[in-house]
Amino acid sequence: MSSIDCNKEMKGYHVDHVNLSNQDQIEMRSRRDNGRTRLNNGLAKAKYPQPKEFSSQGSYAMRTMVEDDQCDYDIDDGVYFEKDELKDAEGNHLGARDAHTRIRNALKDERLAYDAVVKTNCVRQKYPDGYHIDIPVYRITRRKDLWGNEIIEYEHASGNEWVTSDARAVTRWYNDAVGEELKAGENDSSQLRRLTKLTKKMARSRIEWKAKTTSGICISKLIVDYFSAKTGRDDDALHATWKEIKTKLDISLQIDHPVLTGKKLAEWNDESISFFHNCLADSLKKLEVLDEPGCTREKALKVWDNVFNTNYFGEQFSTNQATAKSLLQPAAVASGLTFPSKPVIPNKPSGFA
Repeated sequence: MSSIDCNKEMKGYHVDHVNLSNQDQIEMRSRRDNGRTRLNNGLAKAKYPQPKEFSSQGSYAMRTMVEDDQCDYDIDDGVYFEKDELKDAEGNHLGARDAHTRIRNALKDERLAYDAVVKTNCVRQKYPDGYHIDIPVYRITRRKDLWGNEIIEYEHASGNEWVTSDARAVTRWYNDAVGEELKAGENDSSQLRRLTKLTKKMARSRIEWKAKTTSGICISKLIVDYFSAKTGRDDDALHATWKEIKTKLDISLQIDHPVLTGKKLAEWNDESISFFHNCLADSLKKLEVLDEPGCTREKALKVWDNVFNTNYFGEQFSTNQATAKSLLQPAAVASGLTFPSKPVIPNKPSGFA
């Protein structure tokens, strides 16, 4: 454990520059809800069945979204249909690609600057503000087991295939790991969740890193697997967790899927994981100063600035120094009072010799 306690500054950085503000969260929900309304209206206009349900997923649902200077926010909002409601005019079940096309067409709106586009695993609607909504498409299949019990399964439209998958299981996995659910607007009381967001912030702290680094789900899985809790010390917990993750990635870049046995989030030759590994190693190299005997608070905060590519920690140090200096000033001087340079002799009252 580092002798220089930077927990206050680390938690302040999380609040001020990492965690989405209440207003940001409100705007995210509004964007998501507007997208849902647009899709429902488009499907109704084309006389297609409405979705069975919508379900937010990914970092939005896990509450691990981080602030982005370019407003490059990715909202994942899955749409679920009964299998028999995804059919063509001849009554044939839609293929995965055709299901994506139906959603894309239903989202078309002349008032939007961009048309939705079909991606491999979703339909993406981009907006001028910089953010986009990814809409994965699922179909619900139902069957009976030998005893007549209903078995419900979910299939995700991926490329040209329907693949058994349900991202909500990943959300449940992460929230179970966190051990608590937060209501909208509450402060984040989970150190694990804070470390997830801080690590994502580091991994995207340079513009040129954002397109090269790994996904949020890979970072989340690594944090959960190698989390090193330090009560009251987010700075030490982050440092220790990063060391554990680097040791793992030194051995293998493979990352297992959190809920699908045998499936990988990343293979041994994953370039984005390799890039993240290098960035993490570079950050840990810089943080070696924390273990040096002569490390000062100023040095410690400066290196955290370097890691996150910010001036926040150094500014906190300067502010605290200025505050401490002002508190040491004599009260009279600090208040602007002055003293006479020689004794003042009061006037004698009348009647006295």
